[in-house]
Amino acid sequence: MTDPVPDTILDAATPALILDRQRLQENADRMRGRVAQLGVMLRPHVKTSKSIDVLRMLSGGADVPITVSTLAEARYFFGQGVRDILYAVGIAPVKLPQVAELIRAGCTLRIILDSIEAADAVQAYGSAEELRIEALVEVDTDGKRAGVDPNDELLIEIARRLSSGPGAGLAGVMTHAGGSYSARTLGEFEAIAERERAGAVTAANRLRSAGFPVAIVSVGSTPTVHYARALDGVTEARVGVYAFGDLVQAELGTCAIDDIAISVLASVIGHSPTHGRVLVDAGFLALSRDRGTADFAVDWGYGAVCDANGEVIPNVRVENSNQEHGIITAVSGELDLSRFPIGARVRILPNHACATAAAYDRYLVTDGSQQVVDVWERVNGW
Repeated sequence: MTDPVPDTILDAATPALILDRQRLQENADRMRGRVAQLGVMLRPHVKTSKSIDVLRMLSGGADVPITVSTLAEARYFFGQGVRDILYAVGIAPVKLPQVAELIRAGCTLRIILDSIEAADAVQAYGSAEELRIEALVEVDTDGKRAGVDPNDELLIEIARRLSSGPGAGLAGVMTHAGGSYSARTLGEFEAIAERERAGAVTAANRLRSAGFPVAIVSVGSTPTVHYARALDGVTEARVGVYAFGDLVQAELGTCAIDDIAISVLASVIGHSPTHGRVLVDAGFLALSRDRGTADFAVDWGYGAVCDANGEVIPNVRVENSNQEHGIITAVSGELDLSRFPIGARVRILPNHACATAAAYDRYLVTDGSQQVVDVWERVNGW
């Protein structure tokens, strides 16, 4: 049974996920302007929001291609009318029947891979099914995750295998500079963004020189697109967390605390004067285990604590969490328990918006006040 829609967030059962539509709109507008300035196409990564309503705001109402992290997302967004989808997780052969089903239904669904074995599996499956599956080769530009070195001969061999029959084809190259999350200075951010760009373009040019068409050169992370000085040779930018922002992004400088569009609404359920802490009913299942700010100048614990209006309460954070309990303490000095009466609501800003939002199946949408103006569903699962 679906919970009734509350009139205000104070009427909502807790924990609940609050989305500030005004902040979302401002974040969306800013990124559309940024990619236009860089001269590339925006391919939003919907893994952060998993919501067609959010996508409509990110796209400005236009038809845009998207990036997904699960085939559940692909099915959902295709059902909502999105046709151009990149599934940006290395393909597992067991998922190819799901890919084929979407392609046969009319979805322009592309996959990614970075090995000869995967290329052979896709080619064999597509040929057996009399279906052409387009793939991008994932390129490693920072050694942080998956991908082929842009200068490795393996890149060319993967393209040969993909192009060896009717069952598959090379659509382009893509990369993700996850190392950007380790940068701390402007110079480091700019260098990583340029390395991401240059690596993808190098791979694309090597493939073209070997006789392979490369239509798509795809890069992206919110930090690299934010800090890139240029994206010459790139065709599209994949960005996702910019839509909501979070405490990690605030520490990276891609947004301000006041730009963070989602928060977890929680109720105060207990005091511990002896230990100087307050308990709320949002633990790690509601906030996530992500401690992404632990290595930054400001460590927000498991989240920054705001009042019911969304104003950050200074010198306070969620210090620890159990499954259903969040533990709020003062960063320094004593915690003023009078600010947290039993039953009061607080809003907690997430370290990592994607991980926190994943705990919920809907957003309670506000326009910067406590009034709930809409409820937006989201898709979960794989």
